[in-house]
Amino acid sequence: MRNFKSAFGLMGALLPILYCGYLLYYFFDLSGSVEEVKTNGLGPTVLGLGIVGLLFCIPLIFKLVRLFAGPRSPGSGRGPDAPAGDDKDGFDADAAIARYMAQRSAEDSPNAPIASPARGGSARPSGFGRRTR
Repeated sequence: MRNFKSAFGLMGALLPILYCGYLLYYFFDLSGSVEEVKTNGLGPTVLGLGIVGLLFCIPLIFKLVRLFAGPRSPGSGRGPDAPAGDDKDGFDADAAIARYMAQRSAEDSPNAPIASPARGGSARPSGFGRRTR
C-alpha cells in the first residue's frame, strides 16, 4: 500500500511540472526562438511559466527525498539501531500502570475509613464536578 501511495504522490507532483513544461515548449515552438517570444509579447508568460514550473519542483524534490531516504524507524524519537524494547529514559510503563491500579484499588476498598461530615458543615468533595451543597 505504501508503494502505491508513493507512486501516486510522485505522479501527482510530476503532472503540474509536465504541464508547465509542455506550455513552455508550445510557446517556444510557436515563436521559434527566444527573440521571437519577446517580440510576440510572450516573454512575461514564458518567464512566469518557468518560475511556476520551478516552484512545482519543490514538492517533487521533497517526495523523492522521502522515498529514497528509506522507511522510518518504528519507534518515535529513537535511532534506527536502538532495540524496540530498550528505553533509555528509565520510564517503565508497566510499573506506572501497576502503581495506578494499586492506588485506585486502595481508594475503592470498603475497608478504607470514610470521613463523616462535621456537624453543621459538609465534607470536602473528593473529586471534580458541580457543587451540590
